[in-house]
Amino acid sequence: MKYDVAIIGAGPGGIFSAYELLKLNKNLKIIMLEAGAELDKRKCPIDGVKIKSCIKCPTCSIMNGFGGAGAFSDGKYNITNDFGGTLYKYIGKSEAISLMEYVDSINVANGGNKTKLYDNNNSEIKRLCLQNGLTLLNAKVRHLGTDINYVVMNNIYNQLKDKLEIKFLTPVEDIEDNNGTYIIKTSKESFEAGNCIISAGRSGSKWMEKICHSMNIETKSNRVDIGVRVELPGIIFKHLTDELYESKIICRTEKYEDSVRTFCMNPYGRVVQENTNGIITVNGHSYDDPKLRTDNTNFAILVSKAFSEPFKDSNEYGESIARLSNMLGGGVLVQRFGDLISGKRSNDDRIKNGYVVPTLKATPGDLSLVLPKRILDGIIEFIYRLDKIAPGTANADTLLYGVEVKFYNMEVKLDNNLETDHKGLFVIGDCSGITHSLSHASASGIYVARHIASNINN
Repeated sequence: MKYDVAIIGAGPGGIFSAYELLKLNKNLKIIMLEAGAELDKRKCPIDGVKIKSCIKCPTCSIMNGFGGAGAFSDGKYNITNDFGGTLYKYIGKSEAISLMEYVDSINVANGGNKTKLYDNNNSEIKRLCLQNGLTLLNAKVRHLGTDINYVVMNNIYNQLKDKLEIKFLTPVEDIEDNNGTYIIKTSKESFEAGNCIISAGRSGSKWMEKICHSMNIETKSNRVDIGVRVELPGIIFKHLTDELYESKIICRTEKYEDSVRTFCMNPYGRVVQENTNGIITVNGHSYDDPKLRTDNTNFAILVSKAFSEPFKDSNEYGESIARLSNMLGGGVLVQRFGDLISGKRSNDDRIKNGYVVPTLKATPGDLSLVLPKRILDGIIEFIYRLDKIAPGTANADTLLYGVEVKFYNMEVKLDNNLETDHKGLFVIGDCSGITHSLSHASASGIYVARHIASNINN
């Protein structure tokens, strides 16, 4: 059977492209192919008791399945062009914001109506940051929480499941351009479609690179962000998180002029681990339900690095550092800030006797044996700067989990319709290398859906 549209990947980009296509033309024949499982069947086997670390499942339930890697995130949708990707360079700033606001309205209509939309355009906090060599980036933030985000995704799934064909646990192996139609090949069968939307997400970076090579699609290297996840008492950042929820703060280091920033702030949340292409890294979640909250706030501090000649593979650099952390700690390492500054390896006793109770079982260790000096210097400098706007950040008992790595796909050459040189083949979301967030990925899906529907309807 030939389909009008094939969507590869059921993350935010794929979901919202399907949603908008069916809204604009309910008669479209659409197939969605996803390497992971249905939302209600996605469950990581790590329970902290019988299974305490990653067992390398055939497909990672945290990273793959309906909802993508964002399904079990803390559900933050940032409405901004200041960070989260460069979608605006392709479609324009006003269009990008409009689409993100439209995505927000869909989330609100599907279970997010009781969640709060924060606006960080606060002159006093901005002034405080600027006085201490920091910059607060502009954004509106809808925080769904991991719990409500699941509800929203499930409600959207229930609307879609009977209107298109969805094949789970069906990884795509190859795509072939067959003179205007696309043959999408899996290990068991093939599918033909007039249009193909690739939305393979962050976890599909290696696969996307292979597809671009086989189809002669031009790419260029992107950056990689490397750092740690900070965990400290929630009260230290309360004056920021109560008003802004997530404060995206950035600076340039004095010595190296590297870009260092906060990322993915989770007030009263939990530190978690995730599996990206078999490599264990750290992340964070938070919840809308007060009963699920902790006493701690966590956030990442990331240093951005890009490479040119002769080495160009930024992701491989990040992976090598993450592998080293996995080798030393069997997964995620944790260290007290005071121990790091004193040049001491943290141990179970020092972690246990500290005032910050860790929310993730990690291996006490020494991050200076993992992170390059330049990156570690940037993280330490940034912590001391944050301490000036949130006193207590640089306390000895503040916990640093490592490593946190944000991999960005090779940036795929696309036109202003997010279409490749192969007519009818589109690349959206984080696998395109141009979006790095839930809101941008979702907006890119809406944008491409409208373009395809317009062509088909005409």
